[in-house]
Amino acid sequence: MRIIAQILLLLITIIVFIFALLSGSEGYGGGFMGIVKNSPNSLPWLLLFGLNYLVWKKELLGGIILTVFGVFISWFFNSGEIFNIEVFFLTSFITLIGLFFIYLNLNDRRKKI
Repeated sequence: MRIIAQILLLLITIIVFIFALLSGSEGYGGGFMGIVKNSPNSLPWLLLFGLNYLVWKKELLGGIILTVFGVFISWFFNSGEIFNIEVFFLTSFITLIGLFFIYLNLNDRRKKI
């Protein structure tokens, strides 16, 4: 279960990063230069790559931070006038994965006692 959650989180991170990198590039003329000009749009999602690494190394701390990050982005992307159900599910899924990592770590600790 742990490996599936780690791979799923990495897959979500890659998809969201690529989407953020490419989604606004056509506004800058498209092509390679459009992607380069739009690259600041994807910089915040580099944090999610860092959280992936943290979750793999320190599961409990990473799970807590990932859960807080997921709650924050759920609020940030869904608090405006426009509510998009797909964005809500994606951001909520990140929160759920964080909670799952917390559960896995606490369950392992309970078994050791």
